[in-house]
Amino acid sequence: MPGRIIDRYEHVPVTKEDLDWADLVTLDLSLYEKPGGKEELVKQLDHAVRNVGFFYVKNFNISQEEVDRQFALGREFYSLPLEEKLKYHNKQDLESGEYNGYRPAGHRILGNGIRDNVQVYNIPKFDGFHKRNHPAVLQNNIEEIERFSRKCHEEVVVKLLRLFAILLELPDEDQLVRDHQYDVKGEDHLRYMHYAARSAAENKKVGDLYGPGHTDLGTVTLLFRQPVAALQILNSAGQWKWVRPQDGTITINTCDALTALTGGLIKSSVHRVHAPPGDQAHVDRLGVLYFARPNNHVVLDPIADSPLLRRLGLTSNAFTDLGRHLTTEQWVKARQTQQQRPRAEARIDDDGRYTYEKKDLEILPGLHAVVHN
Repeated sequence: MPGRIIDRYEHVPVTKEDLDWADLVTLDLSLYEKPGGKEELVKQLDHAVRNVGFFYVKNFNISQEEVDRQFALGREFYSLPLEEKLKYHNKQDLESGEYNGYRPAGHRILGNGIRDNVQVYNIPKFDGFHKRNHPAVLQNNIEEIERFSRKCHEEVVVKLLRLFAILLELPDEDQLVRDHQYDVKGEDHLRYMHYAARSAAENKKVGDLYGPGHTDLGTVTLLFRQPVAALQILNSAGQWKWVRPQDGTITINTCDALTALTGGLIKSSVHRVHAPPGDQAHVDRLGVLYFARPNNHVVLDPIADSPLLRRLGLTSNAFTDLGRHLTTEQWVKARQTQQQRPRAEARIDDDGRYTYEKKDLEILPGLHAVVHN
């Protein structure tokens, strides 16, 4: 039965404030199929992934109309009454590493008595292994959501994986693609993410941050352009820079699993979510993201047949240094459990630095999460 007509999504104006913007490269994926295009893109990609782990892509064959439809669906979901959204939340599952479905705001206290202000709804990829019920506003549009999810994979993730393979000098440019197949069991997911605006007094108590510095745990994250400035990245000089919302682009960041597979060559980007600038401080922030990860069975050891990694001596990573050879499934379970289990609130000093109890940062014996201040 068709659902009701969903109103078009209207983006708010961008900030007029003169922020300290990051200087990021933009990969034009229209070059991908042209002679010499992949090689040109790899040259651009090389510097970005070794130094900061952030870049933009444009001309990625997903229309703005398709993107805005996902923003509209996210808006409609977050407009539902809390009691309706909570039907898709399971606290016990969340704390044991199962992150699909709904996570309400206030799940944890950040510090100084201030709870987090973010709601999350994760929709796992449609690989046949993640059967879930969804609220009617999403279920009535689930075929459209699946098409969008698959396009994120085919039009963006697969192309980037081939570029990474060329960068690594792998004998087959589809090698990484085979480890990231959409219809093979994995933890990729589409996310609608909502940050509620807070008062200046509340923001000050938590260092003017919605979330402290961290890395993502997968291969790459796709952040579709939205105009509320908040994302900041830590550059190679140790400076926090704002990420400008660029028209017609997706912001890409490289993540922990890709760092592990490349022995640290490809940087897992450090980023945080800052309170928006003054002219947007009153605006709620809605995000549409896609998280790509290796298939669950893939062992996250450094890639053995990369001539580049061999020449550079990059043959170990944080897992193998501990004598561990984790699969993606094991890594995701361990990291998500560490992120979502109950923990003491952070100590936040006057400079906005977050300090947690060491036990709350333990992912595995001998391996701890890092909070980047």
